[in-house]
Amino acid sequence: MPTILVVANQTLAGQPLIDAILDKAGESEGGPASGTPKARVVICVPRSRPKHGALIYDEAVYDAAQVRIDLARGFLRQHGIEAVGDVGDPDPYTATMDAVADFSPDEIIVSTLPAASSGWLKRDLIERIEGATGLPVTHITTDVETQRHSFGVTLVVANRTTSGPELIEALKAKATDDGHRFIVVVPQEGGGGVAAAAARGRLSQLRERARVAGLVTAGMVGDPDPFTATMNALELFRIRDVVISTLPETRSGWLRADLVERVRRASNLPVEHVVAGQPAAGAAQEA
Repeated sequence: MPTILVVANQTLAGQPLIDAILDKAGESEGGPASGTPKARVVICVPRSRPKHGALIYDEAVYDAAQVRIDLARGFLRQHGIEAVGDVGDPDPYTATMDAVADFSPDEIIVSTLPAASSGWLKRDLIERIEGATGLPVTHITTDVETQRHSFGVTLVVANRTTSGPELIEALKAKATDDGHRFIVVVPQEGGGGVAAAAARGRLSQLRERARVAGLVTAGMVGDPDPFTATMNALELFRIRDVVISTLPETRSGWLRADLVERVRRASNLPVEHVVAGQPAAGAAQEA
């Protein structure tokens, strides 16, 4: 079975790229691919460094790339294509060459932003890969500002409230179609290893509860400042709307810092506020 290497970052959920993968590796239209897929798919996502925050956490940078891989693999799985993923070097050429050495692909698909906004194309990425590998390279362009994504994504920001039923109920109410996905960001409380481990435990707990509820999620630990963590995620991912889950006002440092309103103003996206201990319908506030 031939192997297709897919190299993408911001455009990984774009419909043009998903269509190209389905065309080469399975069925391009309709439900799950019948029989054996035509090719094995390997997804390589070079790491991106967010712009917000004075301190960038390497683990969060890695997690952001893994989130893209997890969401894309889940979507392809629904179409009968089992893909593997690899988080790559921040330099897309180095990431591609590492993946070529590791997986020995038969062809490569590189997905970029349009030429006017693509740093990858400004570095002649396509030509360099073709020259170095001698493999067929298909270039897919996706304008993330205007072209449709293959699935809608809600950003979920929570920490101590990840175990509450109110958050899961709010997410279930949003999952109105099979293509909906959730990216969970759990800001860590401090910069030490214990804080990161605690945040990762809460993330794992929420993802497991979401899985049981039939929700498709990916997630990452974020910057200790919840506003910075949220803005980093909005920069990295194509987000439809935001859910912020907090403790009640009398116990919430996030609310004392006016997090919900600051995110509304900065993002210009619908923001739903879910309060632990209150019914989700009563706590929701749409921007």
